[in-house]
Amino acid sequence: MDIVGIILFLLIGAVAGWLAGKLMQGGGFGLIVNIIIGVIGGFLGGWLMSLAHIQKAGLLWELIVSVIGACVLLFIVSLFKKK
Repeated sequence: MDIVGIILFLLIGAVAGWLAGKLMQGGGFGLIVNIIIGVIGGFLGGWLMSLAHIQKAGLLWELIVSVIGACVLLFIVSLFKKK
């Protein structure tokens, strides 16, 4: 993976984490946490899409999959969070 790929990977992770935070909690979590949530969400979303036998390509699709995965991740985390 070259430097452009790494930058795109982190940028998609940051945007996906921020969007998931807006959708699930009503706010973002800060740049570093958004990147972490988005990156983990990307892996989770990719795994879920492979289970559903849905495969597409492109940056927009990667962002959509990452947001879906990040939302699922935040939902799972909220199940274990004390209120």
